[in-house]
Amino acid sequence: MDIFGMIGFTSAVIGLIPQVYKAYRTKSTRDVAMVMLLNFFIGSSAWGIYGYKTNDPYLMWSNVLAFVVTTITISQKIYYDRKINANSRND
Repeated sequence: MDIFGMIGFTSAVIGLIPQVYKAYRTKSTRDVAMVMLLNFFIGSSAWGIYGYKTNDPYLMWSNVLAFVVTTITISQKIYYDRKINANSRND
């Protein structure tokens, strides 16, 4: 059973990392849907709490880390979208 926990842990942790890197590199999150990010945020929060309540370290820590990565991506989305909107108003 631990192998499935490790696979889930790895998948949850690395899921959004390529998006974080791409957004940082391109300084754009225009093609990322905020609804999807909020869904990840709520889901990882709920699963992390559930993992804590059931004493499941794989479930808890993978979702804590997914929560952190999702929070970074949401922050990028807000920052870059505001920057693009401000630049388009100045043009």
